[in-house]
Amino acid sequence: MASVLSDSEIQSQLSQLSDWSRSGQAIETTKTFDGFVEAIAFVNKLVEPAESAGHHPDIAVSYNKVTISLTSHDAGGLTDSDFVMAKTISEIE
Repeated sequence: MASVLSDSEIQSQLSQLSDWSRSGQAIETTKTFDGFVEAIAFVNKLVEPAESAGHHPDIAVSYNKVTISLTSHDAGGLTDSDFVMAKTISEIE
């Protein structure tokens, strides 16, 4: 099992990600699209990388906004895996 990161490690990792912020024991970002169809198309693009990594984000869709939250539930907090997945998600258009 992966080790939970310290607060300083989390801040260091977050400083390398734009548009992500800490929310308790998770990191999250919200992306805005032209409409619902575009928002869902983006969500569909998350499936393959999440499955490949075996690391699945929590996703909330509100019309044209998609909020993605990452945490390592099995570890009980944030791990390197969350930041690797955040970087992957940030590269998806």
